[in-house]
Amino acid sequence: MKTVLVTRPKDQAASFVKKLEEYGLNSVVFPTIEIRPVPGWNVPSLAMFDGVFFTSPNSVSFFIERLLSESPEELEALQGLKVWAVGKTTAQDLAVHGVNTQPVPKISDAVTLMEEIGSEAITGRTFLFLRGSLSLGTIPDVINKRGGKCTELTVYDNVPPSLEESEKIKALLKQGELSCLSFTSPSTAINFFKAMGTTSLPAGVKVAAIGTTTASALKKLGLHVDIIPESFDSPGFAKAIAEALNSQ
Repeated sequence: MKTVLVTRPKDQAASFVKKLEEYGLNSVVFPTIEIRPVPGWNVPSLAMFDGVFFTSPNSVSFFIERLLSESPEELEALQGLKVWAVGKTTAQDLAVHGVNTQPVPKISDAVTLMEEIGSEAITGRTFLFLRGSLSLGTIPDVINKRGGKCTELTVYDNVPPSLEESEKIKALLKQGELSCLSFTSPSTAINFFKAMGTTSLPAGVKVAAIGTTTASALKKLGLHVDIIPESFDSPGFAKAIAEALNSQ
């Protein structure tokens, strides 16, 4: 039975692992990022902004948690703003708090999201961008180029994996125990290869990226990406990996 390395955080891996199992694939979960809150920031007055961008479920959970504990009055202000979310899960997490989002693109990445927003919605306006510590900065770059202003607020930190766990994965790779490495964000890819100390992989190991942003990060590292799903979500990702591995 073929084995897929799952690099997303443990609390987010269960549903993906289950999907892989349904396709007859084993999984090894090796979280290459541990998500931790960033201390020392305050919830800004949302009346200052024309819109807010959330790029992941983590950006929602850490921002909303602090908002509700320190500035609950700002929730109503957030509900009244234009809010964009990268991905359906991010949008669904916001909806739980009564925050409606702009239409979510079928392709769930920052590049596609910004391509679908007209320049007239950005020029001369001010936005809040909620990010993790390894954000690529795609959204602020586009906003600035289109004549808008963007305040970036880092609300969570991506912590690399432990040395002990990294050595276990190195051994599995060397022994030919892993058929495919799956990556669900640029940070999972960057942290993985940093932990491995090399981008050289054994022959036959496939590299899978959940979307074009993650694929771009892998290509910048000098890697060939074998698998990108048509649908940039966990079910679509699992299906694409299964099709690629089972066709061998």
